Amino acid sequence: MVRVPLSPQERQRGERFGALLRRARGDRSMTDVAAAAGVSAETLRKIETGRAPTPAFFTVAALAHALHLSLDDLAAACAEGAEDGERAMSA
Repeated sequence: MVRVPLSPQERQRGERFGALLRRARGDRSMTDVAAAAGVSAETLRKIETGRAPTPAFFTVAALAHALHLSLDDLAAACAEGAEDGERAMSA
């Protein structure tokens, strides 16, 4: 099976998602948040740095739960041109 390369927009969305998670994590350690979500710290690191721009749904759901974020708010904040959504998530 050949994986189709991601578009620049998909990569940017992954970068927005990673930045949003970093802000939501605040001063909590990456290890603590990863453990609370049931994922490895390396997985969280890859997502936060944009190296894993398309994480699995259940990984996203677990991170949202661990960070007390709504999936609806995450989706809106990560949508293309979502600068206003990102500000709303950080408020």
